[in-house]
Amino acid sequence: MADLFSPMTLAHGPAMKNRFMLAPLTNLQSHPDGRLSDDEFRWLTKRAEGGFGLVMTCAAHVQAVGQGFPGQLGVFGDQHLEGLTRLATAIKAAGSVAALQLHHAGNRSPKEIVGTPVCPSDDPETGARGLSLVEVEQLVEDFVAAAVRSQQAGFDGVEIHGAHGYILAQFLSAEINKREDRYGGSVENRARIVFEIIDGVRARCRPDFQLGLRLSPERFGLKLGEILEVAQSVLTDGRIDYLDMSLWDVFKEPIEDAYKGRSLMSYFTALERGAVRLGVAGKVTSPAIAGQMLDQGADYVLIGRAAILHHDFPIRARDAAFTPIALPVPAQHLVNEGLGPAFVTYMSTWPGFVEAA
Repeated sequence: MADLFSPMTLAHGPAMKNRFMLAPLTNLQSHPDGRLSDDEFRWLTKRAEGGFGLVMTCAAHVQAVGQGFPGQLGVFGDQHLEGLTRLATAIKAAGSVAALQLHHAGNRSPKEIVGTPVCPSDDPETGARGLSLVEVEQLVEDFVAAAVRSQQAGFDGVEIHGAHGYILAQFLSAEINKREDRYGGSVENRARIVFEIIDGVRARCRPDFQLGLRLSPERFGLKLGEILEVAQSVLTDGRIDYLDMSLWDVFKEPIEDAYKGRSLMSYFTALERGAVRLGVAGKVTSPAIAGQMLDQGADYVLIGRAAILHHDFPIRARDAAFTPIALPVPAQHLVNEGLGPAFVTYMSTWPGFVEAA
């Protein structure tokens, strides 16, 4: 268990004081225009006060048309700077590393919010239209500009959201990405947008600005072998500080028959990673599981549901026998843990999470 509480240095910027990273969690609490609300400020700063080594925001959209859900935090305009600056300042004052996750929902953007969603290619299933080449180049620019804006707000770094079927994962998917230009075809071309964003952030942010990447290896048209190839490329390249693998369940086997017989996680811990740190997310619900993940080769763990249940999970985790409160929980428990009304209502839609009123 001691390893969970050892500091973790990163190639750029400040070290994490422990191996607990707050997962980027959808919470529906921001204002309709993407400005930070007091509820979202309280939710995140309470986790910094609760001992997390790094506190990451929810996915923050880099274009208005990339909004993925109501009440989403925005980072696409300077109107967001005041709230983001307040948030970054408070997270760091509580002793945590402050990170903002950069996001664009692509064809998963709700039509009732954005109008016509966009996608790497025309997508009849969702009604999303394919981006022109100029628009893809603008998308790269807007991801990079959002990172620059995050730096201006005082964040220690950003994470690029390339997972869960959102727009960068849509580019990575040969099922969704039917482009015939330099952003389509081979896995190298489909991953090009991710590497161009990484290069842009590195070129235009200060040398000690941290950069992470979130990938998921399954579902949404993704192939494990291709995501392993992309993951190895970013690890070998060394321009990012940490790779965040969202696995849904850290104990699961791959869904593809050719890869069964060992854990999905093991394919990523086996990769050469150089100075890049590797973290895993997916049902890490107790200190014992967190410690087990480090024993199995991860450098850090991302805590999601357990962090919703206990703002001070890292502090409580010093007791190896600690187990989060059993589900379902009273709504008042979530209020006491710093969730605002919109977040509590959202959690009530998760089966078995909140007690019926």
